Amino acid sequence: MDKSSIIGIVLGFAAILVGMVLKGVELNALVNPAAFLIIIMGTIAAVTIAFPMSELKRVPKLFGVLFKEKKMLTIEELIPMFSDWATVARKEGLLALEVKVAEVDDEFLRNGLSMAVDGQSAEFIRDVMTEEIEAMEDRHRAGALIFTQAGTYAPTLGVLGAVLGLIAALGNMNDTDALGHAIAAAFVATLLGIFTGYVLWHPFANKLKRKSGQEVKIKEVMIEGVLSVLEGQAPRAIEQKLSTYLSNVERQKVMSTEGETTNG
Repeated sequence: MDKSSIIGIVLGFAAILVGMVLKGVELNALVNPAAFLIIIMGTIAAVTIAFPMSELKRVPKLFGVLFKEKKMLTIEELIPMFSDWATVARKEGLLALEVKVAEVDDEFLRNGLSMAVDGQSAEFIRDVMTEEIEAMEDRHRAGALIFTQAGTYAPTLGVLGAVLGLIAALGNMNDTDALGHAIAAAFVATLLGIFTGYVLWHPFANKLKRKSGQEVKIKEVMIEGVLSVLEGQAPRAIEQKLSTYLSNVERQKVMSTEGETTNG
């Protein structure tokens, strides 16, 4: 479970609801089916027009990405792994790593190591793995764009809802109570449009981009690790090379752990 997504949504709704109470606005003012219809259905309609069905089918999966933590190997886990593989490869040859291939859970890393064991050139392995990353980035970019566009459409539809509400209000000029109610209802649409656009859809798009960037970074580390093992680099050199992907604090932690393992 991605706790930050849940916490952010709860805080967003709390900010609006508590803010309304502090401003003296009754919460039942939000009960406006017309506003919800215009904003929610209108946003869905606009997104459906803007994107092909093949991409829209992935939306449920994208929500899964937003609210679940994908289990991936971390860079801290990869560094000692490649270090061990480099030690085995230098002592016994690359073919000795064939047993290790079946033990790797990550498909991307398993394919890369398998190509190295099969004797493929470093250039071929880099090309294949890089193309796979680029294809993944394209898919992720398309998914994030759906939410970005939804965040663009929703506030504008909020203005449209407000205009429709004001048109209805003008029809009740003689009834002060009905006029006030109609104007309040008109701005509920604007509220919903801005809220969903800037508290939900745009942040969702940003979260997807961030998660994609993290996955790309880990896969790049995998490429460098596989190629380093293939080229017969020393375990220590591989550790130093891959640790450049970490922050200073993380790097020192990994290096100290490696040092303790070696001394032990």
